[in-house]
Amino acid sequence: MTKLIKKLPPLPPRPSNSHKGTFGTVIILGGSPTMIGAPAFTATAALRAGAGLVKIATDKNLIIPILTLQPSATAIPIPRNTDTHITNILPVTQKPKTVLAVGPGLGANNITIHYIKQLLNHPQYNIVLDADGLNILSALKIDPQTIKANLTLTPHPGEFARLAKAYNIQINKHLPHPDIQIDAATNLAIAFNATVVLKSNETIIANKDQFAINQTGNPALATAGSGDVLTGIIASFIAQGMENFDAAQLASHIHGKAADQWEEQYGPSGLTATDLARKIPETIHTLRNQKIE
Repeated sequence: MTKLIKKLPPLPPRPSNSHKGTFGTVIILGGSPTMIGAPAFTATAALRAGAGLVKIATDKNLIIPILTLQPSATAIPIPRNTDTHITNILPVTQKPKTVLAVGPGLGANNITIHYIKQLLNHPQYNIVLDADGLNILSALKIDPQTIKANLTLTPHPGEFARLAKAYNIQINKHLPHPDIQIDAATNLAIAFNATVVLKSNETIIANKDQFAINQTGNPALATAGSGDVLTGIIASFIAQGMENFDAAQLASHIHGKAADQWEEQYGPSGLTATDLARKIPETIHTLRNQKIE
């Protein structure tokens, strides 16, 4: 039986004797010729949420345009061939943590499918899987019990529906709202032994033992790139030492609260992913002053 978590976890500490290596590394595997913005949004969000280092792993031809959008990140060139073993290119450390955010703007093709297969089979990787990463996972239809990586899955309803169909995730469709979403997120979490962030107007965060219902956010979040920002915040908090469930719960709250602050100033429309990412430090500062830690 899963239990409802109502209390927010504390923000990651910021000790006075720290340096950029203290706060972990986020590596974003993403970007394609028609979607250079997505990994840049994720990188910006990860940095604004406090990650020490952010690296974007992408095709060498995309590095300059993506880093132009977020020059505080660095890049890892990724060959576009199926002879490459991606785990030889993406470094992993446990202390401080290295976290992979996989999927923003990635595209789904033979090469990216090849890469994700390898990543899922690597026990040292802590992966936040989003966007095309989730679509590829649906297409793979592999046995979830063979996955060795530590996963956080962040589907919107369409991505969840594809995963549910591919992996026969059962949902009690007669349950009322939001119980049906809780059931869906929990069953997906159990199937993959993962943390799940099921995005909707009431985002559900779940693993096999517990769930939380996010209480922040508004229709301003219905804008391109807002999911990429959430992925960056989650990955950043994990890189800073938080457990996956706590990181996902806190990130969802901050993501929605940043949009709520926008709505107070401008109303429930006009928000862009860039605006949303810029609101993250203000939102975190407000939480620190409320002494949730």
